[in-house]
Amino acid sequence: MTLLRSLTCAAMLAATVLAPSFARAEFKLDPRFTDTNGDMVADTPTDPAKQLDPDTLIFAYTPVEDPAVYAKVWTEFLDHLAKVTGKKVQFFPVQSNAAQLEAMRAGRLHVAGFNTGSNPIAVACAGFVPFTMMASKDGAYGYEMEIITYPGSGITKVEDIKGKKMAFTSETSNSGYKAPSALLKSQFGMQAGKDYEPVFSGKHDNSIIGVANKDYPAAAIANSVMKRMIARNVIKPDQVVAIYKSQTFPTTGYGYVYNLKPELAAKVKEAFFTFDWEGTGLQKEFKSAEPPQEKFIPITFKETWAVVRQIDDAMGVSYTCK
Repeated sequence: MTLLRSLTCAAMLAATVLAPSFARAEFKLDPRFTDTNGDMVADTPTDPAKQLDPDTLIFAYTPVEDPAVYAKVWTEFLDHLAKVTGKKVQFFPVQSNAAQLEAMRAGRLHVAGFNTGSNPIAVACAGFVPFTMMASKDGAYGYEMEIITYPGSGITKVEDIKGKKMAFTSETSNSGYKAPSALLKSQFGMQAGKDYEPVFSGKHDNSIIGVANKDYPAAAIANSVMKRMIARNVIKPDQVVAIYKSQTFPTTGYGYVYNLKPELAAKVKEAFFTFDWEGTGLQKEFKSAEPPQEKFIPITFKETWAVVRQIDDAMGVSYTCK
């Protein structure tokens, strides 16, 4: 069995291990982690025997409709990561947020990009240490949650969703579930299961295509994903209509597992911040975002993800690490 197949099988078998629950609790790390400096992420173990120094670094991008497309998008970066770290690097095409989380928690995933909503559970339960995200050349970043429908659906405003199906992505997603759920309840007095029927597509791509093909009357999505899909001609702009747009949220956070050997972790950081985007698959794929994503900038989980943790708190979300 190949390394990639082993990773995929193990992650899929454990895909339901990590999940959010809904009992209000202050954000905290799993007891197996320590945080002596108060930065809200797990410390590297002081015992060298507990530090990871793998021959092959496994990298995973947040789940998407067609992982093969993104394997190509990340090719130049992963070649650069291999050169800087002196390690072999392999792209791991994860199929779900839960599979990605469990792979890192189990020590099988070393470097990754976790989507906005998954970052808190990745930090708390999997020992994820986010340190960067994409931004424009002038440092602008972020995306908005949009609620979309299709022309002729009969939905022209958020209130029209009442009595209909509403597509979400997964319960760990910020823009695909947590933010819109909080919005529908607090601002429009609409509760899932009572005022509308929630359905889960698994991914933003699925929700967007589902609305464009009229499978879902409405969906909550990250508009950065939709813009990239339009730029790739996956859907046409006139197939969807936005009826709500949120405040700006941070985008996918990139980082490494907490117990990576410090010298190797430093090389991983160096690779992100020295990568030349010009003419690469990353530039082609992400320049269509608004603002365009053209470089990696430093971030901290404590500060950059404060707004996301506030949404979790407002929803009464806590994370159970099993």
